[in-house]
Amino acid sequence: MSEVPPQTESLGRMQILLAIGLTAIVLLCVARLWLLFDSVQLLAMRWSLIDLVVGVAIGLGISGASSVVYRFWQSYRQSADYYLTLIVSPLVWLDLMWLGLLPGMSEELLFRGVMLPAIGLNEFGILISALCFGVLHFSGANHWAYVVWAATIGFVLGFAALASGNLLVPIAAHVTTNLLSSCIWKRTHQAVEANG
Repeated sequence: MSEVPPQTESLGRMQILLAIGLTAIVLLCVARLWLLFDSVQLLAMRWSLIDLVVGVAIGLGISGASSVVYRFWQSYRQSADYYLTLIVSPLVWLDLMWLGLLPGMSEELLFRGVMLPAIGLNEFGILISALCFGVLHFSGANHWAYVVWAATIGFVLGFAALASGNLLVPIAAHVTTNLLSSCIWKRTHQAVEANG
């Protein structure tokens, strides 16, 4: 388990929840302002059980790939542990629902719902929105691997949005990934603390 470095003050549960909520509000406001000042057509979001299942399946695939990358790429493991120690450790189990839902919905609305159609519903749009998504996850020069991973996932989510034409698919994938990854990390973290 990676500890939060001494130069980084640990945040409390309420601070983390407030930060999650405020970040979601800021991203939603950016998306709304973009739509207000640009004539972009928001990527449609339609309820579809098939698209929901596809999104969840993609999220499970991303979580599985993340586990493999975590095991074999030390820089990513250190970056992920830093981020998850900082964000997930103070939260209780029910809080992980908010950690899954709020970023999953607000980030997808901005990056795949607004930015992707604004730049272009094509490979270039996917690439640029994925790179911006990666930069959003920047937490310091020592954690560049997390940015690379987030950009890669942004590319996958952008492709899912483009292929399905339904924002529900990347939202379901993102929420699933956030929920599953944070739950697995928290369970593992608690087991390590109990045995350590």
